[in-house]
Amino acid sequence: MSEGREVQWVDIAPEQAGQRIDNFLMTRLKGAPRALIYRIVRKGEVRVNKKRVKVDYRLQAGDLVRVPPLRLAPREAVKEVSDNLRDLLVGSVIMEGPDWMVLNKPSGLAVHGGSGVKIGLIEALRQVRDDLSFLELVHRLDRDTSGCLLLAKSRDALVTLNESLKKHGMDKRYLALVSGRWPARKTYESARLDRFDAGNGERRVRVDPNGKVSRTHFSVVETFEKVTLIEAEPVTGRTHQIRVHAAHAGHALLGDDKYATRESGLLTKQLGLGRLFLHARALTFPEPGNGRPVTVKAPLPEALEAALTRARQ
Repeated sequence: MSEGREVQWVDIAPEQAGQRIDNFLMTRLKGAPRALIYRIVRKGEVRVNKKRVKVDYRLQAGDLVRVPPLRLAPREAVKEVSDNLRDLLVGSVIMEGPDWMVLNKPSGLAVHGGSGVKIGLIEALRQVRDDLSFLELVHRLDRDTSGCLLLAKSRDALVTLNESLKKHGMDKRYLALVSGRWPARKTYESARLDRFDAGNGERRVRVDPNGKVSRTHFSVVETFEKVTLIEAEPVTGRTHQIRVHAAHAGHALLGDDKYATRESGLLTKQLGLGRLFLHARALTFPEPGNGRPVTVKAPLPEALEAALTRARQ
């Protein structure tokens, strides 16, 4: 990467307004891992209008941003995309518009680098799609979750889609296989959720009456002898929300290494499932520019189809 050897002062243009400071720096300091970006913001090396800010600060037109000089140790730099990952990402694009793109995200791939992850989906895709001058995540999926992931290819599209997300203008549907028989009358879960550090930098979430308001709608798709295939629609977008709400309801997701119960662990082994059974199967959003609803669906991966076949048998 080209390193900045002097402090840069950047004036934020109107078209850059609304962007989070961490995403702005990821684009500005190409090759820097997100963990390093977070560190320089927390330490106050990055300033906006000569003041400290948090990593979720959203830039405003006219802001003056101090970008510090950055020298990366070789081990810190974002690595180059392998041919296998390049082919995987190219083949994962389900649908693409003038200023947006939907991928069928593979399970096991983090959406961005950091916390020991040298390269995430967004960093890799920027290398693969070097024809695009702008590419940002509109929302996130857990590392082990597969399915529909929306990205913006322009600043205006990102602002519009983020606003739609904030106002619950998107419809996101997930398929999950859970332990036990989910009761048909159980159509929602609204336990408050609190995020905490479980050690070694690992993020976990727990039900806490003082946590953030969270709500997930559930419906039964198919019932088997010992497991249930359900559809989950998150109304709010908390970390691990579907996984924790399902576990709290007494029906942990199969293949979940963070919130598993003894029962869900045994059933996971019986079905030969080697990953989390959580798949973002459908996404509907208003298209930037005209507002027309766009619905995109991601087919269920072979590993999850195989687990369902074994459950039916």
